[in-house]
Amino acid sequence: MGATVAILIWAVTAATLWMFLSGRWPMPELISLHGQGWDSQYLMTIIIVGIAFTLAQIGLGWCVFKFTDKKPGPATYTEGSAKVETTWTLITAAVFVMLGITGQRVWAHFHLTDPPRDALMIEVTGQQFAWNVRYPGPDGVFGRTDVKLVDDAAGNPLGLDDKDPAARDDVVTQNQVAVPVNRPIRLILKSKDVTHNFFVPHARMKQDAVPGLATFMHFTLTKPGKYEVACAELCGQLHWQMKAFINVMSDEEFQNWLKERAP
Repeated sequence: MGATVAILIWAVTAATLWMFLSGRWPMPELISLHGQGWDSQYLMTIIIVGIAFTLAQIGLGWCVFKFTDKKPGPATYTEGSAKVETTWTLITAAVFVMLGITGQRVWAHFHLTDPPRDALMIEVTGQQFAWNVRYPGPDGVFGRTDVKLVDDAAGNPLGLDDKDPAARDDVVTQNQVAVPVNRPIRLILKSKDVTHNFFVPHARMKQDAVPGLATFMHFTLTKPGKYEVACAELCGQLHWQMKAFINVMSDEEFQNWLKERAP
């Protein structure tokens, strides 16, 4: 029985390793400048954890095979070795601290650095159950909003105040994000109701949209195409409807896209 269980453990371990070593990369195609850092961090984590996982499973299988009790009677108990446990714990702690430090550098580069001055500003506001996307229009300034003016039925989900000249040229779309390729984007994330999460797997972007807060991030997308945007936070019964697309296009196509939707 012990040999059968050991072989089963080793077989599952080998199958798991094959999934990674065969080149079946679990992440979609990368389309952002910053994403290379995330992928490198992810790959390093997978390699380290994979080595630890493999050694642990080999050891587990060997113990099951070697120490299977073939005789009836009570099992024996050993307290183990404090020296070995201390050494293993320190090694594990050092590895996790190292991964935390390198991961912090990648995170800080994405979230704590200033965007270029010519970055295009886009505001995305989540609500149950849609993404509202706003562009500042030709004046480059977001207009004033007022919560008292919010009226989804009237087509004003953000409460734009048309008494403010800066608000009159703002372009608002729903579940459609368009960006020019190879141009820095400064994204402002907000929420009208509950916590949502703006997730673009191809761009390696994932950030909460929190009610009462404005969170910022900046990025540059490098490959034209249409990519899925999802909400990665369970935000309500119809959470599955929080599906949108981000269209990466040439600058000329983007300007035409804006003009077509201008008020």
